Amino acid sequence: MSTRNSSDVIVVGAGVVGAACAYYAARSGLSVTVIDRGPVAGGTTGAGEGNLLVSDKAPGPELDLALLSTRLWRELAEELPARIEFEAKGGLVVASDDSGTAALRDFAAAQTKAGVRADEVSAALLRELEPHLSPALAGGFHYPQDAQVQPALAAAHLLRASGALVRTGEEVTVILTGPGGEVRGVRTPAGDVHAPYVVNAAGTWGGELARLADSFLPVLPRRGFVLVTEPLPRVVRHKVYAADYVADVASGSAALQTSAVVEGTPAGPVLIGASRERVGFDRSLSVEVLRRLAEGATALFPVLAKARVIRTYAGFRPYLPDHLPAIGADPGVPGLLHACGHEGAGIGLAPATGLIVARLMTGERPPMDIRPFLPGRFTSAA
Repeated sequence: MSTRNSSDVIVVGAGVVGAACAYYAARSGLSVTVIDRGPVAGGTTGAGEGNLLVSDKAPGPELDLALLSTRLWRELAEELPARIEFEAKGGLVVASDDSGTAALRDFAAAQTKAGVRADEVSAALLRELEPHLSPALAGGFHYPQDAQVQPALAAAHLLRASGALVRTGEEVTVILTGPGGEVRGVRTPAGDVHAPYVVNAAGTWGGELARLADSFLPVLPRRGFVLVTEPLPRVVRHKVYAADYVADVASGSAALQTSAVVEGTPAGPVLIGASRERVGFDRSLSVEVLRRLAEGATALFPVLAKARVIRTYAGFRPYLPDHLPAIGADPGVPGLLHACGHEGAGIGLAPATGLIVARLMTGERPPMDIRPFLPGRFTSAA
């Protein structure tokens, strides 16, 4: 049982990844304290669209993690009914010409071998799935496994269901260690909290938290903007994005990249993205980015040209150079585990990450091969 000053595990970060770590740790019988310098879902989670995607991932470790998380999200939707606004609406990836369609076909064929369902949709049938799509599109692929949640609600309800002691508005300033370098807890301005395990789920600040333990993770923020329209009738039924979005996700470029991503929400507003650029933690509004996002969205859905944008917001994805999250034990600090660096996929990958971390702490076998995600892969670069 957690007390104010001790528990079995301290999770640093109250976003959706930290909440999932707390949830699965508690289900494994561990007492949990969650500490965040801000509110619940106050960082990347609160600025996310809630995407749970397999459609944008090539075969490999991240897709394997996403497929596991897809199954776990559906279980969570049963356990936390209606509260997280889980919507199994599917994704639709579209191409503007025949060469783009051919590239999508090759990508989908490889994904299918890895366990993804991808159904080709001809140009003539695209508008049956999305009646307001531009008639100029050449074709696309439908991904029925793609889904969406409301990310802040998901984080809050996972934390509530975990029974964890949640301490917000407290910044971790020290990782406490013992004589052998093993974790003993953390220090905040409110005092020391003791635990034999600390989980780094600090998102874009994951590298800074690692440094407090004399460890190294090269986490960098990658800024993105989202446009939010006025509530509309169900103009967009799926998550719809242009084929170049996949390339942007995989790119390591620091320069501005934009690709059209459009999706409706149960509450009515349409969310429009996506942009990526590495500009540190600069939150300055970029009119150029907003212009590009609006142009991309109206190219896909001309009807949106008449819709009013009621707000915009920026967020920061926690980026690691090889585009894979760091999940697992720190190689040099016993008791420190990392669960960060998921970039824009953290909401989708959160349950699998939480389950892996919980099993590592209880000595159980992880649910999949975690070697590609181990944090030690960065130690040689320190």
